[in-house]
Amino acid sequence: MIHLDPLSPEWDCPLGSKDLEEEECPWGGGSGLPPPGCFPGSWRHDVGLDCKGSPEGAEAQAGTVYYYSLLQSCLQQAGLPETQDRSQVPRTGCPGAEVTLCILGSPSTFLSVLLEGGVQSPGNMLLCLSPAWLTKVPAPGQPGEAALLVSKAVSFHPGGLTFLDDFVPPRRATYFLAGLGLGSCWGREAAELARDLTCPTGASAELARLLEDRLLTRRLLAQQGGVVVPATLAFTYKPPVLLRGGDASQGLRLVELSGKEGQETLVKEEVGAFLLSEALGDALQVAVKLSGWRWRGRQALRLYPRTELGTVVDTVLALLEKLEEEESVLVEAVCPPARLPFPGSPPPGPELAVRICAVVCRTQGDRPLLSKVVCGVGRGDRPLRHQSSLPLTLEVALAQCGLGEAAQVAVVRRRVKAAAEAALAAVLALETGLSAEQRGGRRARTDFLGVDFALTVAGGALTPVALELNGCLCLEACGALEGLWAAPRRGPAAEAAAAAPLVETMLRRSARCLMEGRQLLLIGAGGVSKKFVWEAARDYGLKLHLVESDPNHFASQLVQTFIHFDVTEHRRDEENARLLAELVRARGLQLDGCFSYWDDCLVLTALLCQELGLPCNPPAAMRLAKQKSRTQLHLLRRHGPPWPAPSLHAVPCCPLESEADVERAVRQVPLPGVMKLEFGAGAVGVRLVEDAPQCHEHFSRIARDLQGEADHPGIGLGWGNAMLLMEFVEGTEHDVDLVLFGGRLLAAFVSDNGPTRLPGFTETAACMPTGLAPEQEAQLVQAAFRCCLGCGLLDGVFNVELKLTRAGPRLIEINPRMGGFYLRDWILELYGVDLFLAAAMVACGLRPALPTHPRARGHLVGVMCLVSQHLQALSSTASRETLQGLHDRGLLRFNQLEEALVPGEYEEPYCSVACAGPSPAEARLRLLGLCQGLGIDGPQYPVAHFLSHFK
Repeated sequence: MIHLDPLSPEWDCPLGSKDLEEEECPWGGGSGLPPPGCFPGSWRHDVGLDCKGSPEGAEAQAGTVYYYSLLQSCLQQAGLPETQDRSQVPRTGCPGAEVTLCILGSPSTFLSVLLEGGVQSPGNMLLCLSPAWLTKVPAPGQPGEAALLVSKAVSFHPGGLTFLDDFVPPRRATYFLAGLGLGSCWGREAAELARDLTCPTGASAELARLLEDRLLTRRLLAQQGGVVVPATLAFTYKPPVLLRGGDASQGLRLVELSGKEGQETLVKEEVGAFLLSEALGDALQVAVKLSGWRWRGRQALRLYPRTELGTVVDTVLALLEKLEEEESVLVEAVCPPARLPFPGSPPPGPELAVRICAVVCRTQGDRPLLSKVVCGVGRGDRPLRHQSSLPLTLEVALAQCGLGEAAQVAVVRRRVKAAAEAALAAVLALETGLSAEQRGGRRARTDFLGVDFALTVAGGALTPVALELNGCLCLEACGALEGLWAAPRRGPAAEAAAAAPLVETMLRRSARCLMEGRQLLLIGAGGVSKKFVWEAARDYGLKLHLVESDPNHFASQLVQTFIHFDVTEHRRDEENARLLAELVRARGLQLDGCFSYWDDCLVLTALLCQELGLPCNPPAAMRLAKQKSRTQLHLLRRHGPPWPAPSLHAVPCCPLESEADVERAVRQVPLPGVMKLEFGAGAVGVRLVEDAPQCHEHFSRIARDLQGEADHPGIGLGWGNAMLLMEFVEGTEHDVDLVLFGGRLLAAFVSDNGPTRLPGFTETAACMPTGLAPEQEAQLVQAAFRCCLGCGLLDGVFNVELKLTRAGPRLIEINPRMGGFYLRDWILELYGVDLFLAAAMVACGLRPALPTHPRARGHLVGVMCLVSQHLQALSSTASRETLQGLHDRGLLRFNQLEEALVPGEYEEPYCSVACAGPSPAEARLRLLGLCQGLGIDGPQYPVAHFLSHFK
């Protein structure tokens, strides 16, 4: 009889089998702590690891000391300074208003996440070395759920700096990730802490159990993800609900047993048929193992020749006696290592096997993204496991096996990427069908996944075969690879951190946590281009109260409170702000913030915030940025330090209120110039003028046609129709969308614009991210940042339009609000950053939870459609329904900007259509073909010309 102790990693095996430990705890087995002195190092040991008010027993203290020493050893090997103990002076902070990313687990497992978190959100990534450093407290108004408070932790900062901190009062976690895998000293405690939290959690014991059931995950990957898995025969006793029924998968057979005894005949028939089946392909060996969360890492891997039917049957029968409900015995094919170079003969010496480890993260919109691939190489007759080989890049691993051709390596990488992302997609789809109880809490999700692959040959092609899913082992392997480049003398990191997308997701989910239930007053509802606001607010759990001039606006039915108030007469903004403040108080609104994304209402919003004592930029700064000539003239006078001064980016201009002003401006401003409305938006009425007669003519036309709000609603005519003349500067045009908080730049996104149809300046095309060189991109970002600071804009989301000339960036104008048109949508799609949510957080006085260096996930190239040029197409081949259908199928991005197909002399774009691609060239070609097919391209609107800047 085979003895199997679930608490021991070793067990007896029948003769003839080959025993290989399948998994290993960090210190070599068992559940106890490692021997003393296993971390040679020179760090201090007299640090305050005790947590006041939460005494620990001797065993728990030993675990805390062990993890602290492990952290110091990891930092030492990475060339980073040891942790500084500043727990004697507690951090005070702002509980409930801070991003707090908390990890409870092994420092070696999560080091890459911790270091990346210290870069992306300095001081907010916290490592708890003991469950005693954390406390769960019931959440008011949320029965059955609890908030997680952090009393003590190691905080991470840029440059790998770490501090041992106490928090008084405790910080409230906005994201919690617990190490629930093998080797965790705190498995049970961590599982309990992670259950039913009010903050987002990236793992739970319930989800971990599902992922640790190999039979369940293999069927899930094969059926839902289309991922290749080893041919497997499973004998299961009272299978879990998720395994009952369903269609059979190719190469995966499930045999449900009525009992654990008397199954000899059935087992012999099924095993015999399986060993002879074509599903095993070229496999010469099979493995026999137990499946279920109880057995993960607690058994040896049994390998047998495929021809030894009797031995395999005997092993299966012996293991059946150990089964409990919902567990299985697996007989699976051992994937033969691919003979490289492929095709061809193997090199001399032992045949090498490659084990591929992929980390894939859940990103914006619940989309999987491959983060990093790490490989191990070893002898083909000794299956590889974690921590048994040095981590290598895919390119180096394949080269060691004889495959060095870049094209073939790229094919393997693409297949690994597709399979890994499909695996996480299948897991996320499974989770959506689970109840909160089954997931371990309403906010429990799987945010990252490790997928282990064997590289073999199937169907004449190199194929990654998914062996198992895990939470932390692959992440640790990626961290080990990054550690090779971490020490200062070894140069910069070869690649971006594997944990970067995961930390971005932590921050994104933290922002939701901080903003849920916040009460915001919104001034001005906007038009059809802002329809996304109402869906986003509902998704984020915001409670919006709206002030709007149109009593019949559709948004009046989508908010908590609707206040009908005429906000179009901006000469009375100060009086209106006082009246609105009285209305807000009369209604008893308890507001967390007030903001606007509508050009017309920005000054009124600042005045109202001042009346209500809510966070906002000073009204004087908003007035300065709102009036285009005042912006330029003010910045032209800003010569002082620090250098470079904002004056370097300002453009000479002259305000125009009368014909006499035009005559004076022509003498002061070099021509050709640009004439535009002082308070205009959407490039309405903007025109290139080459001489004095054209200046007078255009001034007279605007004075006649655009006198008040009724002539063209929404472009700022409530401020009057004053104009300005500014010098025309040559160069490429760009938008820079900034997020500022407390005068600090948190994020910047640069896009490129195509050439306009002179003499007008209506936008034609755009590309994101920018195709500029990094130095030029940095120049634009810093120019936009300095111009905002120069005008006194310290907090908010701002859109700055600039031209990049041969002499550097020149300011066109500052829009002291979130970028319009397609910009919010594109930034969300490419970077996973929502400018709307960032603006809402700033309005509440909260620092937006943003990654420091967001990475674009691809490229978008788009073109504008104008009613004057595309009325026929927009009424037929490129109708709104057609474009929306293509958008829903993922073939293009469609942003509708205007409601009606009404042509006019002073028009704004009707819509934007864009295509995505892995490169600007590919996105550009897709868009050009689409525009030709839809009838958007034509002699009068040459799309190829408008896209020519993006080559």
